[in-house]
Amino acid sequence: MAVVPETMRDDMTWQMGLVWEQVKSPVIIPALRLAVFLCLVMSVMLLVEKVYMAVVIVLFKLLGKRPDKRYKWEPIKDDVELGNSAYPMVLVQIPMYNEKEVYQLSIGAACGLSWPSDRIIIQVLDDSTDPVIKDLVEMECQKWASKGINIRYEIRDNRNGYKAGALKQGMKHSYVKQCDYVAIFDADFQPEPDFLWRTVPFLVHNPELALIQARWKFVNADECLMTRMQEMSLDYHFTVEQEVGSSTYAFFGFNGTAGVWRITALNEAGGWKDRTTVEDMDLAVRASLKGWKFLFLGDIKVKNELPSTLKAYRYQQHRWSCGPANLFRKMAVEIAKNKVRN
Repeated sequence: MAVVPETMRDDMTWQMGLVWEQVKSPVIIPALRLAVFLCLVMSVMLLVEKVYMAVVIVLFKLLGKRPDKRYKWEPIKDDVELGNSAYPMVLVQIPMYNEKEVYQLSIGAACGLSWPSDRIIIQVLDDSTDPVIKDLVEMECQKWASKGINIRYEIRDNRNGYKAGALKQGMKHSYVKQCDYVAIFDADFQPEPDFLWRTVPFLVHNPELALIQARWKFVNADECLMTRMQEMSLDYHFTVEQEVGSSTYAFFGFNGTAGVWRITALNEAGGWKDRTTVEDMDLAVRASLKGWKFLFLGDIKVKNELPSTLKAYRYQQHRWSCGPANLFRKMAVEIAKNKVRN
């Protein structure tokens, strides 16, 4: 290796210093000032948003104006002539991937939903790569099928699109065409038996609603400090962000689980897409641009587990932080050009 003489190194250092002095004042300093100004503007915008949400939620709490009070709800009535056909057909999707610890709980909870047995289809979308777990999930589905539950075990020969791909493929089966609504639960979610009785009537009686989003209830919040902090953060998300959005008819995103979609709205929005890691928000944005409304029901809570390991938590936070930015990059022009529909 050739050795650079010390005098030449000094000369190079002097030239670099000269270039820096020439660039610093006209370029670097203004760029840094602009960056600081933008950060200050964004901080003020964030502060204003938080204050606005806090004021709105306090006012609505004091006035007793809950989001669900804005929409019609009444039990679906029996019809002697129509029989059970008076009830809408509901599809329940459970996407899974090597869920050895929770597959029995989630499938059992879905099969335990109270709804006319001939008006509900349980669809287990198993993307497991472990053959042992795959067999266990299939046997669990067969066990419930032997009890008279209309449950379908669906697998793919690839994992293209991951969860979004599984949900998209699940909607292509012929028996889905007879369904009016689809409830989605991740593999670690266990809805209460009356979940459909409390949510579906909102969709039945309010044709402008596309989505009913329920709240999450964390069964392992006290496991460690990390789960406790996550519970506080997500409680803020549900109590303030989503409830304010629902109360003011503003947009709020689908959480990817513990929700019921009107299939017509889902299809009109373009169905599931796997172009980002936040396929749930992607679908919600597209449906909102089509003019559909969403309703958040904070009184309905669905049990689930928080990530209790640092690896799982980091993966979750990376998805939630990077995904929306990537989605905005892809949809910024479409959002800007969209004309709000009443």
